[in-house]
Amino acid sequence: MEKPYQICTRCVMDTTDPDIVFDNNGICNHCTNAIERLKQPPYGLPPPKKKEALNQLIAKIKTVGKDKKYDCLIGLSGGVDSSYVAYLVIKWGLRPLAVHLDNRWNSQEGEKNIENICKILGIELYKNVLDWEEFKDLQLAFLKASTPDSEIPTDNIICETLYRIANKYGIKYILSGVNITSESIMPFMWSVGHNDKKYIKAIHKQFGRKKKLTIPILSIYKMYYYQKVKGIKWEATLNYVDYDKEKAKEILKQNLKWQDYGRKHGESIYTRIFQEYILPEKFGYDKRRAHFSSLIVANQLTREEALEKIQEPLYTNEAELKNDIDFFCNKLGISQSEFGKIMTTPTKTIKDYPNTIYSWLFETRRSLRKFFKKG
Repeated sequence: MEKPYQICTRCVMDTTDPDIVFDNNGICNHCTNAIERLKQPPYGLPPPKKKEALNQLIAKIKTVGKDKKYDCLIGLSGGVDSSYVAYLVIKWGLRPLAVHLDNRWNSQEGEKNIENICKILGIELYKNVLDWEEFKDLQLAFLKASTPDSEIPTDNIICETLYRIANKYGIKYILSGVNITSESIMPFMWSVGHNDKKYIKAIHKQFGRKKKLTIPILSIYKMYYYQKVKGIKWEATLNYVDYDKEKAKEILKQNLKWQDYGRKHGESIYTRIFQEYILPEKFGYDKRRAHFSSLIVANQLTREEALEKIQEPLYTNEAELKNDIDFFCNKLGISQSEFGKIMTTPTKTIKDYPNTIYSWLFETRRSLRKFFKKG
């Protein structure tokens, strides 16, 4: 039976997440868990201790990488988070190699931001340009699979590229733009399986046209190898500083000729269309809720401001939406009727396809329930 609609009394997460849980005061599990995470180091440390932790991290990176051409690696998308990481690491005296995954969906603003950042800061850039026909086939397979996970191919290949290039150059630290300030909340079932190679290949086998994927896909086991055997560490760099996204934008504009693309993840045209049209229209998921709720618990946005912002349309007018859908269909080589079929196919989740991550979590939870019942 469908749950009656309810919205959290502290943040703006609601029952569009089918797994959300509320306490007696109407406060949801997402913001409660996020507040606990915000207390954890390094973000939750008192300012002097946080500064000390940052200095220790910088010193360790410099020591480990002192005899190498680069002492750290950064992913660079042209978005605000990764751009600000690039700005900071140069300020800290580090020697980064920037890595960018070109999946052929970059916006003009994103491309220009990457160019300006690398030129002004003197950062060398490694660009992984994907085979478009093969990657298009993988993206279409995920759209046809009708799960809310269609960003997974890009996210997985970004991680695979970062680990592979770090390993190639003997770099032990990947400094990421992932941050708890604006990303502490994200419902599990809104997108799961990013490093699940079995799941990704199963989707492609069932819905793809090409017989075999040659693009390297990162598995949970390969990630474990890079981390535990090769000793590559992934640091959420922005958790070591008082990160305010709006202030960061102004710094980037003033110092790096950075251009604002107006949306979260707007540096990718695919992401814009997927998150601002397909997800809310087909699945009922508005990722702004998670983003705004993260900012609320980080005290960078009030609940009243978030409630007002969430009422703003994702697309400002019908002409803009039509242009984006036309571009989307033309680039993927599908007709408007095929797109309509994608939008109306009954929704599914990772549970409907062979996978490693969800199955493992499900079996673990079931085993634990049985154990405690016996006890």
